This record gives sequence, structure tokens and C-alpha cells, in this order.
Amino acid sequence: DIQTFQQRLVESGYVHVPQVMDHGDFAIRGSIIDVYPMGANSPFRIDLFDDEIETLRIFDTETQRSSDAVNEIQLLPARETPLDEASIGNFRRNWRLEFEGLANKCQVFNEVSEGIAPPGVEYYLPLFFERLDNLFDYLPEHATVIFDEDLEAAVDGFDASVTERFEQLRHDVEHPLLAPEKLFLSWQEIVSETDKRSHIAVSGMDLGYGEQAIRFSTHAPTRIPVDAKLEKPMSHVIDFVERYTGRILFVAESRGRRESLFELLSGNGIRPKLFESWHEFSAGEARVGLIHAPLTQGVNIDEPEIAIVCENQLFGDRVQQRRRRRRTNIDEETVVRNLAELEVGSPIVHEEHGVGRFLGLEVLSVGGIERELIKLEYADGDKLYVPVASLELISRYSGGNPEHAPLHKLGSGQWEKAKKKATEKIRDVAAELLEIYARREAKVGYQYQLERDPYEAFANAFPFEETPDQQSAIEAVMADMQGSQPMDRLICGDVGFGKTEVAMRAAFVAVNNGKQVGVLVPTTLLAQQHYQTFTDRFADWAVNVEQLSRFRSTKEVGKVQQGLVSGRVDIVVGTHKLLSDDIRFKDLGLLIIDEEHRFGVRQKEKIKALRSEVDILTLTATPIPRTLNMALSGTRELSIIATPPSKRIAIKTFLREWSDLLLREAIAREISRGGQVYFVHNDVETIEKTTQQLEKIVPEARIAYAHGQMREKDLETVMLDFYHRRYNVLVCT
Repeated sequence: DIQTFQQRLVESGYVHVPQVMDHGDFAIRGSIIDVYPMGANSPFRIDLFDDEIETLRIFDTETQRSSDAVNEIQLLPARETPLDEASIGNFRRNWRLEFEGLANKCQVFNEVSEGIAPPGVEYYLPLFFERLDNLFDYLPEHATVIFDEDLEAAVDGFDASVTERFEQLRHDVEHPLLAPEKLFLSWQEIVSETDKRSHIAVSGMDLGYGEQAIRFSTHAPTRIPVDAKLEKPMSHVIDFVERYTGRILFVAESRGRRESLFELLSGNGIRPKLFESWHEFSAGEARVGLIHAPLTQGVNIDEPEIAIVCENQLFGDRVQQRRRRRRTNIDEETVVRNLAELEVGSPIVHEEHGVGRFLGLEVLSVGGIERELIKLEYADGDKLYVPVASLELISRYSGGNPEHAPLHKLGSGQWEKAKKKATEKIRDVAAELLEIYARREAKVGYQYQLERDPYEAFANAFPFEETPDQQSAIEAVMADMQGSQPMDRLICGDVGFGKTEVAMRAAFVAVNNGKQVGVLVPTTLLAQQHYQTFTDRFADWAVNVEQLSRFRSTKEVGKVQQGLVSGRVDIVVGTHKLLSDDIRFKDLGLLIIDEEHRFGVRQKEKIKALRSEVDILTLTATPIPRTLNMALSGTRELSIIATPPSKRIAIKTFLREWSDLLLREAIAREISRGGQVYFVHNDVETIEKTTQQLEKIVPEARIAYAHGQMREKDLETVMLDFYHRRYNVLVCT
């Protein structure tokens, strides 16, 4: 019965929507019910014939097309708060007992009474029930409870912060609060509940359980890396297997990787026995085993003595991205294919008359025949009527903010001048590019050799999984470097999308071929950051990374210069100082440019001169129009990194009145998780006062301030201190 089913979904917290897009949504269209259950990987389509289910199918939220058939669907409630009639009755009765005189005054009470679940309703959960179950009510009678030794301290810390917040907000009559003890279990209650269980495992704690306790002793695993730089890359692993006195279980992440690991171990004299599960291994007697399982961390068990060795101990940490990625092709063309694409008032460009505004369609009588014409407005209110049949003469305006589009004057020659000027610029750019690329074509670049083993070892040390776009960019750069012409590639991607790793892979190949690498950045702060990043990434390799910037003394700069001439310095990170005449390289093979648009004309001329000589890799989040145009027209190679890294969390924005309590809560949370905070303030004159105010609100925070009117040296010092986490809150313009 569709009506009954709909009522059950609503009472379980599902939301009736026109089109299902997210968990907790459902839609009804005639005999089709779409529902996206909580915890499900995909939504389902229920197709009815009268009141019988004909098919159950998975469907795609983007295309709304159904695909594979399934036999059953598990529907979990969308909320913990039930909104059926009995539960709402319990809520109203318990609210009046708990908050005397605050019934109809509170929005929460009124909304729940109408069957609506307002934000934060979970903090009133006990009011919906005669008795509220706790976690332990759901555990089987003989469940094994494992205590971590830090648990008591964590419970105490949480209890202190909850109590503090309750004391600060307990007098809020609009959102009255239940006492913490009605919402959370205390440490004493947790111990009391677990005391009823017959099987309790305790790690490193004495809770007074005596004989009942099982102490499961383990210690952290050791890294036994496969090192491609050694003559025998597997020597660490062979030594570990020979020295370890207990049993060893190697774990690969997938069946395919298990086969590869088996071949690698067997080829080095280690002959593991293949197992399908942990139970099979523990019941057997083989000293060295190999299984596949989704484990990312190994462990050494003390009793019985077993070492579980995961891939990260052998090849370095890797973060897996187990999710489907969709690619989207966005049409950025300015062509108008349909008048419905244009809004009244939007700017357009007429091929012969220039920039005007679209005012809609108008029917006019021309020569006794009524015709529908496109009405355009130009400067001084002049009007131009264009036949709908000549739509190809009109294109969208893409020159900046539509609100401030400069309208041309009809018949003034203004548009002709603009076109002529643009044509001359195109000729200039074309001539310049022809010269550069003629030189490039004539010159045979250095063909890099990609030594597979050391490159794989360097790539495996990257602590994250490459995104599909990042992998494509890396492969394109490697192909360019192995080609006969000098590379000139633009890597375009948002901040944090992994452009620097692409550059470091290229730098590794260049250095491995005996060439030097220059990394050109626009600011001293960026130079420091990149220097730190490159130093960390190349720490395990015999690569000398140096820096040229104002933070270096004259003596240090001189030493770096000598190192570049002698070839002792492999990679140098620097500002525009890198392009000055007194900087000479022994054998520069690769120039990496970060944010080219922030360099001046003279620096660009220098870079331009280098283009036909060395491989150039440009990284940018915001390419200048000319650079982007060259890339899109094929004059320069382009790689776009558009896929965000795994588990990148969406930004949430909240608009609130100033509240010391809310600020303290937000900043304290971020600091307690080890993060940092930008506090954006709009006035240089009062920025110090605001900093002092924040110091009173969050005394445990380390706060600094920065703005554009500070001396450059002071500003960069503050920014560097913030970068190195000497401060965790930065008040800035």
C-alpha cells in the first residue's frame, strides 16, 4: 500500500522530494517509488504493478537511469528520533516534566509537536522514550569488551567539556538543555555495565577484574623497507625473516597484489605458504604465510609470537581511494545555440557592432511583414534589431563581470578599433610564439632515461594514492621528458590537488639523469615552503636541495652559487633571484615554475629565452588568459588536475551573530584536533584589539596577526611562524 509505505518512511525520518539525490530521500511518481536507504551505497527504484512489486533495481542519482536488479532492500531508519504519534506524545509529556513552563515558547517543542525534526533534536532523545536504551543494551550477552588504556582519560576529558558547555548554556530558554547525565554515560556507569559481561579483554589496565581479564600484549611493527637504492633491494626483509623467532604473516591488499608479493618474496629465497584467512594461518604450522586482506597497519603479537607484516611496512604508506569518480565535460564555449540560454539584461557580443545587452524578442512589422527580432541595447540607449535567423552573429560576453560590461556606441568605430588592436596583439603573440617554437622544433632536447626500479621506489614513498587526473599528468610529463623535443607543459589544478608531487616526480627523473633542477616561485614564503617540501620528499635520496631567497645570508647565497656552477647542488628553489645574471648552472635540465602569472615582464622574458633550451613545467591554480590560450590551442601542452584528493571534505559555511561562546567552541575544537585557524578581520586599525579580544576568549590558543601594511620582512616572519605551527590562530586581513 503506497500510502502506508509513505507514512512509514516519513515516520522513520525519510524526506519526500521531487527527485532522489541523497541518503534519506524518497520520491513517488505514479507506480514508481525511488528511495535512498541510510547506509546503502546506491538508491533503489521500486516498480509496482498495481500493489505488487514487479522489480527492485539500483539507479544512478545523476542520470536517474536504473540498472541492476536486486532481490531485496534493507531500509534503516533515517533518524534516531522517532516521529510517530506515540513518540511525539512521550516527547510532549516528558518536556513539560523536564522544562516546566517552557512548552509552547520553544521552537523545538512546537516543531516536534508538528512532526518536524529540527536541527539538534538528537540532544532531546531521552524525551521520546519511556526508557532510553544505551549502547550496552544492544550488545550480545557474551560480547567481548576491549578497553583501550587511554579510554578513561578520554571519557574524563569529554565529560569536562560537556559539563563546561552545559554550565555556559543552561539558562538559554529558547533551547533548554538536558543535564549531561541524562544524555551520556559516566565512566562509573561504563565500568558497571561491563562488569556484567563474562568476557572482558583489558589492554594494559587494572580495573580490578582479576582472573576475568585477558591481557592481549602487542607492540608496534618495525619498518622493513624494500629499498631500490641498495644492491639487494630486499635485504632488510630477508634479514627480518632470518632474525625473527616467531611466525610471520605477510598481508597484501588484494588478490592480484598477493600474487605479485608472492613472486617478489619467492624470488628472494623467502617461500611463504598461501592462506585464505587468518584462522587458516593460526591453525596451521607454517612459519611464513601470505594472505590478502584490507589491512593498512601491521602489528607484532607477543603471545603467541606472530608478526603481521603489511604492505606499508615494505613499500611505505599509501592511502586507498575506494570510490567511483565521475568525469564531467563542461562546455565553456561562448556560442549561443538557443535564445533560452540568454537572460534579459545579459551582455552579448555582436560580430559587427560589439558589446551590447540582450533585451529579449520583439515582433515588428518590416515592409508589411511581421517578423520576430532580437532586441539589443547599446551605449546611450541605442537599439539594434537582429533577425532570429542571424543568431550566429551573436555570442556570449566573456570579458569579466557581466554587470559592468562596457557597452559600445553604434556607428562610432569603437568596436572596429578594439578588433584591430586585438588582431595586432594576436599577430605579435603569434610572431613571438613562432620564433620560440621554431627554435624548439629545430633544437633536439635531452631525452631522459626512466630507470624503472629507482623511480618506482620514489613513487611508492608518496604517502597518498594518486588521483586519476594526477596519474594522467605524471604519465604525460614522463612521456614529454623521454621525448626528443624540450618539454613545455602547463599543469593546472586547484590548491591541494597534487601539482607539486607531479613536479617532484619530474625533478627526480631529471636528477637521476645527472641534470640540475630549478624551482622558480614568486614569493620568499613560497620558496621556504617548497624548499621544505622538496627536502622532506628527497630525504632518503642522495640529492642536494638548496634555496635562494632573501632569508639566506650573502655567504649562504655565495655557497649555493658555487654549488650550482660545480654541480654539487642538484635542486635549487628560489624567487626571481634565480633568473639573475650572476646565477649559473653546470647543467640545467628542468625548470619548474610555480604561478607564472605572478612574475613581471622582465622575468617572463628570461623564462621565454629558456623555453627552447630546457624542459619547462609550469604549475598554476589560476592560469593567465594568454598561458591558458596557448595551452588550449595546443601551442603548449596542458594537463588538468580536476579530481580532488580522497576524503577531501566539502566546505560548510555558517552565518552567525558574534558570540564569544561560539568562537571559543569553534577555535578550541580545531586546536584540539591539531589544526590551525584563519580569523579574517576587515580593518587594519583594529586588528590588534581583535587579537587581544580573541586571546581572552581562547587563552590556550597561540595567536598572531598579519596584514598587508606590515613591513614585508615582519609579514613573512609571521607567515613562516604560522606555517611552522608556532601559532595556531592567525588573525589576518
